[in-house]
Amino acid sequence: MTSTDSKTVSRRRFLKGTAVIGGAAAGSTLAAPAVLAQAPLVVRMQSSWPASDVWQEMAQHYCDRVEAMSGGRISMELLPAGSVVGAFQVMDGVSDGVIDVAHSVSAYWYGKHKGASMFGTGPVFGGNPHTMLAWFNAGGGKELYRELTQDVLGLDVVGFMGMPMPAQPFGWFKGEVNTVDDIQGFKYRTVGLAADLLQSMGMSVSQLPGGEIVPAMERGVIDAFEFNNPTSDRRFGAQDVAQNYYLGSYHQASECFEFIFNRPFYEDLDEDLRAILEYAVEASATANFATALDNYSRDLQELAAGGVNVRRTSPEILEAQIGAWDTIIADLEGDEFISKVIASQREWVDRVTYYELMNAPSYEAAYEHYFPGKLAL
Repeated sequence: MTSTDSKTVSRRRFLKGTAVIGGAAAGSTLAAPAVLAQAPLVVRMQSSWPASDVWQEMAQHYCDRVEAMSGGRISMELLPAGSVVGAFQVMDGVSDGVIDVAHSVSAYWYGKHKGASMFGTGPVFGGNPHTMLAWFNAGGGKELYRELTQDVLGLDVVGFMGMPMPAQPFGWFKGEVNTVDDIQGFKYRTVGLAADLLQSMGMSVSQLPGGEIVPAMERGVIDAFEFNNPTSDRRFGAQDVAQNYYLGSYHQASECFEFIFNRPFYEDLDEDLRAILEYAVEASATANFATALDNYSRDLQELAAGGVNVRRTSPEILEAQIGAWDTIIADLEGDEFISKVIASQREWVDRVTYYELMNAPSYEAAYEHYFPGKLAL
């Protein structure tokens, strides 16, 4: 029997044993101490984030909800990146049964198949992050994710998508960048298909975990970068190595957190515990998003107050990004699986975003009315 088999049997015995002991307790007071002494199922969950990052706090939101909803039957052991496997290796760690669950993003296993990035850092097609999370849950994305992970790649995992992230900033630069010519030759950090996108626009791209970004900037390995948000960037010390921060970009405009479960472990759980693990993803997304808006906005103000030049990415660069996506999409459609994902996303965005845009008033106009001049960066 392999170690993974042993773990599965042991978990089965725990869960089934709970039911047996519970039944015995109903017929005999002698069994009560055994019921009270039953230890919780310990679930080992590793993230792709440093212990100090706000995303590790968001992963903890999930753990807290699982423990509360399970009534103590599950105890979550949350570990930061590198505790068991590297930040980019969590997919393999979960599939191999080395960890039970991972909190990550799909772009981090993009090296296995470029289709991974279609679930996080793919072309936006005009859909916002909430639209794309809805596509995953209601538009066929979940089934396509299962097909890629289990059928195409043979990974022993089950996955769900969590918090829809605000669009990611273009990032940190030492000087101003207003034109496509201005970014030529930059050694830049990003991940997933965004690396293909910006490389096609003239950058030299490195894919690095979050904790390695600022040290790489200090050593000159990179000279510009993005990670994800003002809070993480500020905690990393981005403001110590660059002073120009560009918000709003199409390179990663619709990403979500990814929760990856070892399939034998997940499927061996009682049905109610499986439901708790799945629906706690949805519950944590609400808590995560509130935390994101609160922290990201406050830290952006702190960065600006500390001397960082907060700017909007220029229309010229944004237009060039969309044009570069067109070329990348044409190349990607040569892959049968990715072509299916693109067709599914296009159909969803065509229908759903039409409704969203037709129905939405101009929030920017209302903001300008009440807070005039603030958006003129």
